[in-house]
Amino acid sequence: MKIHEFEAKELLAKYGVPVPRNEGVASTPSEAAAAVERLGGRGVLKAQVHVGGRGKAGGIRVASTPEEAQTLAAQMLGMLLKTHQAPTGVRVEKLLIEEPLDIASEFYVGLVPDRTTQRNVLIISAMGGMDIEAVAEEHPEAIAKVAVDPAMGLRDFQIKEAYFGGGLPAALLDQAVPLVRSLYRAYVEADGMLAEINPLALTSDGRLLAADAKFQVDDNALFRHKELQAFQKESEEDPIEAEAHRRGIQYVRLGGTIGIIGNGAGLVMATLDEVARAGGKPANFLDIGGGAKADLVRNALEIVLMDPNVRGVLFNIFGGITRGDEVAKGILEATANMHITVPLVVRLAGTRAAEGAALLAHTRLTSAETMQEAAAKIVQLAA
Repeated sequence: MKIHEFEAKELLAKYGVPVPRNEGVASTPSEAAAAVERLGGRGVLKAQVHVGGRGKAGGIRVASTPEEAQTLAAQMLGMLLKTHQAPTGVRVEKLLIEEPLDIASEFYVGLVPDRTTQRNVLIISAMGGMDIEAVAEEHPEAIAKVAVDPAMGLRDFQIKEAYFGGGLPAALLDQAVPLVRSLYRAYVEADGMLAEINPLALTSDGRLLAADAKFQVDDNALFRHKELQAFQKESEEDPIEAEAHRRGIQYVRLGGTIGIIGNGAGLVMATLDEVARAGGKPANFLDIGGGAKADLVRNALEIVLMDPNVRGVLFNIFGGITRGDEVAKGILEATANMHITVPLVVRLAGTRAAEGAALLAHTRLTSAETMQEAAAKIVQLAA
């Protein structure tokens, strides 16, 4: 679960990570103006969206007066913020209003799990304010990484090792060690999957502050964090993804035109690749899991067809415990009462696949024997 910057800063501040003073979030221009006035007449308006590159896209603006804040907020609220991560745009509905910072230097501090070593890794770099992936590619020597023993936890000597390895100045060490220690504590105790401060800003008056913050929480651990569950709705900016979550369906919107439904994450990922290889663009990832009863199929189809860009839907089902004839019955029952105007291609394999294919024969559904054939057919029909 991704949480917004203002929520991440609220969480980190509870653990002692220093953050800029803010006056909360604004949903209207008048709220933005009032917040800037409380800050003393000057403030930074920051779009609360789950994408990077906000500044270049106009998602961060500085207001010198409350009146200017109202004007800027009117321009920003409701805008589609287009970045390299979101070329189609993400709608801005909230603005974080915080104090302007006179930044002298920018650094990077982050914590992520490393599945290879099965440990959390502390990452520090003097090249903050940039996409850390770009820094890793272009300047790998500027990044220091330290794996954390899960039994021992993050030790101060490891923080110092990463700190100096990342090229940060010795004069800031006394501030940096407790800050990183607090960040790690927040990451572990909140069951984080990502904790990132980028940039960690050194102000002209010598303070280290989390000028920006990203935090992701393990969904499977939310039952332990009632206080974080309030952030869950805010984390879902895409309305279709939000509806899928409410229905308990694993769905990710991808922006293409070919809807994809499969059973098993690996099978769905392979189907995405085959559709792309056939010349199509996947519209989504949707995994219905181990069952394909009519109500589940109907819910899955409804979710996929909520995307107005979808021009065709591909079912790719492999029957293990799930029987092919039961899948076919579920698809037929679900589609019988739905008004569907796009082509549907169904590929069944595994247990009782032949019986399932027989049930689908002589219907408006198009059958395919292989995944490659199914991908080619849906791309052709959708075109």
